[in-house]
Amino acid sequence: MQITIGTRGSKLALWQANWVKAAIQAIDPDCSVSLEIIKTKGDKILDVPLAKVGGKGLFVKEIEEALLAGKVDLAVHSMKDMPALVPYGLCIGAVPEREDYRDVMISKNNLPFSDLPQGARIGTSSLRRSSQLKHIRPDITIVPLRGNLDTRIQKLSTEKLDAIVLAAAGMNRLNHKDKISEYLTTDIMLPAVGQGALCIEIRESDPVIAPIVEKLNHEITRTTVLAERSFLHRLEGGCQVPIAALGMLENENLSLTGLVADIEGRTIIRKTITSHPSLYETTGIDLAEILLAHGADELLKQLKQIEKGNHEG
Repeated sequence: MQITIGTRGSKLALWQANWVKAAIQAIDPDCSVSLEIIKTKGDKILDVPLAKVGGKGLFVKEIEEALLAGKVDLAVHSMKDMPALVPYGLCIGAVPEREDYRDVMISKNNLPFSDLPQGARIGTSSLRRSSQLKHIRPDITIVPLRGNLDTRIQKLSTEKLDAIVLAAAGMNRLNHKDKISEYLTTDIMLPAVGQGALCIEIRESDPVIAPIVEKLNHEITRTTVLAERSFLHRLEGGCQVPIAALGMLENENLSLTGLVADIEGRTIIRKTITSHPSLYETTGIDLAEILLAHGADELLKQLKQIEKGNHEG
């Protein structure tokens, strides 16, 4: 049987797609698996912060269109790139076991975040990262940072930055562990929804592909990630705002921590709730409602006004 995987062409995306390819071939050696590289809007626009060009969905839309059109049989994405809503006709077929969910700092002279000089220049285009960093260190300057992983690492020196912040998962997958100066604790930096996890997206009710990819599913990862996505869906619905969440299974309980911040990091609203793992979807909604009741609704209104101004400008 011939299976075609839709993927972006970055080194990290290809690593992820090739990992899925090898896993499928290990399950069924008779499968012939190939990759179809698809350029997304996010790959084409590299000189503008993501928040100004639409945020989530920029790295998946064209691949999803190819999947719906039958040009590819499944798609492999970074879960954190997935919008809260999956298009009609598609579904999340499997969520493999999560890599490290943390963010990491790569800094000049290997300094930890707390020891960076006053007014340090830190590279990131993530509002989630910048707001949490500025909450702890209002003195720092955030410098927009786009491009693939290797490009961003190079910019540490070429852009005269003191540090950059990246996802641990990507650094691990591309063998850049030796460059990490510090793993940021979740007290400093709550991760993006789904960070470290892959999303294998398929056509809904695909009788051939669904049973194959289902074997790559890791139930604990799926449960925790879908709880995070339920939280995101209730709060956001697509706009680019500083939202973070992390689900964990501890002692057979699902623990979910969520956060909403303003762009400058002056206000951070963060809460944790626990429930039974089977209630992952309602847990995400319940946590979102708690944050909204504690002022997140006002923050989101302000952020949407700023976003609207960015698009009009």
